[in-house]
Amino acid sequence: MEQTFTERCNHIFNQVIRDYHLTDSVDSQIQNPYKRGTIEYSLYLKCWIDTVQWHYEDIIRDPHISAEEALLLKRRIDRSNQDRTDLVEEIDSYFRQLYSDVKPLPDARINTESPAWAVDRLSILALKIYHMREQAERSDATDEHRRKCAARLAVLLEQQKDLSAAIDQLLEDIREGRKYMKVYRQMKMYNDPTTNPVLYKGKR
Repeated sequence: MEQTFTERCNHIFNQVIRDYHLTDSVDSQIQNPYKRGTIEYSLYLKCWIDTVQWHYEDIIRDPHISAEEALLLKRRIDRSNQDRTDLVEEIDSYFRQLYSDVKPLPDARINTESPAWAVDRLSILALKIYHMREQAERSDATDEHRRKCAARLAVLLEQQKDLSAAIDQLLEDIREGRKYMKVYRQMKMYNDPTTNPVLYKGKR
């Protein structure tokens, strides 16, 4: 039986998370095994960005981090956020091209979010599941901690199942013309030297 799109996503996301944790370092170099230009390549890269950023967010919360280290890390987080947004838009472009020949039905409706932003949530959910499972199996934690994390893990797994089904249903609706895509670029202003007044005025 052919895999659904989200089954392929979840497989790749789990692959990325395993690959990252071979070194467990934010400075690790990505080794994307998929062919550039394919959706699989983009999905792998997407989850790699999310995985590295997950660990950036852990590190920056270290109460002993120096101000200089924190500032450098904040800059890396900013770049990562921009890369993440750019890649989501690239994945949406893939879907727009994929369904470019579909003529929406007269009563077709628009969805609250684009397919790629839903995939973005699915990638981050895979990370939550991995790390919550890690907590639920911690040998140095209390039984209460493990029980609490196991209960949270069960909720996350249910959420993954529901979100996967919803994404596959959305793609089917778009494919059948029952819904249509309309993508709005994020237009983040604080990274743009022409729209952030601190940057274009040179003031603080």
